[in-house]
Amino acid sequence: MVESEAQGRLPGIRPVSVVDIGSNSIRLVVYEGLSRAPAMLFNEKVMCGLGKGIDATGRMDEESVERALRALHRFHALSQQARATSMYVVATAAAREASNGPAFIEKAEAILGHKVRILTGEEEAYFSAMGIVSGYHDPDGVVGDLGGGSLELVEVSGKKIGKGITLPLGGIRLFEHSGGSLPKARTWVRKFMKSSPVLKTGAGRTFYAVGGTWRSIAKLHMEIRNYPLHMMQGYEISYDEAMTLLPEVIEPKNIKPSAYATISKSRRSLLPFGAIAMQEALSIMKPERISFSALGVREGYLFSLLHENERAQDPLLTAAGEIAILRARSPEHARELADWTGRMVPFFGVDETEEESRYRQAACLLADISWRAHPDYRGLQALNIIAHSTFSGITHAGRAYIALANYYRFEGLSDDGATGALTGITTPRLLELAKLLGGLLRVAYLFSASMPGVAKNLTFRKSSLPDVDLEIVVPAAYSEFAGERLDGRLQQLGRLTGRRLAFCFES
Repeated sequence: MVESEAQGRLPGIRPVSVVDIGSNSIRLVVYEGLSRAPAMLFNEKVMCGLGKGIDATGRMDEESVERALRALHRFHALSQQARATSMYVVATAAAREASNGPAFIEKAEAILGHKVRILTGEEEAYFSAMGIVSGYHDPDGVVGDLGGGSLELVEVSGKKIGKGITLPLGGIRLFEHSGGSLPKARTWVRKFMKSSPVLKTGAGRTFYAVGGTWRSIAKLHMEIRNYPLHMMQGYEISYDEAMTLLPEVIEPKNIKPSAYATISKSRRSLLPFGAIAMQEALSIMKPERISFSALGVREGYLFSLLHENERAQDPLLTAAGEIAILRARSPEHARELADWTGRMVPFFGVDETEEESRYRQAACLLADISWRAHPDYRGLQALNIIAHSTFSGITHAGRAYIALANYYRFEGLSDDGATGALTGITTPRLLELAKLLGGLLRVAYLFSASMPGVAKNLTFRKSSLPDVDLEIVVPAAYSEFAGERLDGRLQQLGRLTGRRLAFCFES
């Protein structure tokens, strides 16, 4: 096999593929490698509807089976073309429940040349929860994974995963069992949910919504509110917002038809049934918020294959560090600034939380990824790359903070038309911290010529001079770095923070 000359890929890892045989869709995802923050190389799904008819006949529909087998032939070829060195295949409710499931799995294994792991309901819940653990920093609440044939529920607290349950409440099953009747579907949902002990553990915590139908509800909400960041992972709404939205999804009265443009036609018919399932779950659980996850069984399964030390890594900082390796002039300088800014922000009265510290470090790791762009567009390119990258372990407010900090680092410490949308997503506190970090980076990058070894030797201290609040102390070895432009950057930081700043070049 001839290796590509491309340098935009991480060294030392090889692609792996996952085939997920679900009740509604079959999907192939090829990842860059088996790692803590895997990037997608290729992603394709086919809406086969294997779960159709099972509730009535106990069998998968033959036409759906044939369509699925054709898709698997293509997925096998695509996986090989993408140079995947390993393939993992999992199957869920339809395959494990249908009487013709074993025959289908036998054919699937022959096509793919790999063993298909048929997940039990409890295993499906476990790997869904592992997906949440892999993609959130210290998650706490209940994971709900709505597929075509079943709904899995499981409690998660940090890295601890409870005993999951599976309920026959998938979107396709609800639609077919009720004959398309929403009242009958609600009765069926209540029958199984009312005795669920898992939901009752989640009061005041977070409900993590997994599955294509529930993500489509989130997309609809984004369209309704004209939300500027179409990034599913970590999109959050409050309990009250959800309970206002869901009745509208079930029986639309005020939702404009244009809002459905981002949702595939194959999903739209199932939206009301998915909304009923969520509404009933939330009514029992009464969480503080609902967070929609793009990560589920596939990512959780891959996460389970990692060594314990790799699973313990921070996904956000891991991904940011990898992008620095791929795009920054000096990853070492980026890491240096992540440490240096952590020591400098207390001089400006900032006591960071753990979450704020993580975001600041990530922002520093990403601070030079747009250096190859034209100087007039480096800030905008950094903002767009960061805002739209597939990071996990981060909230939308945190993503906006990181993107804005890097925009300010290039463009100055005031807002303009490019920043307006993101300033509305982040919090006032994070916006203030983004400008402070942008100001510090503007000084550090200009002082160090964007290379390591200098900034780490600089520090602030309280000044004894009557007209100076803080001095940035510069060792004698760097005295020739003094300059008007550098002093201008420092004074800009001073105006932002309301402090009188000056360089002190030691002799």
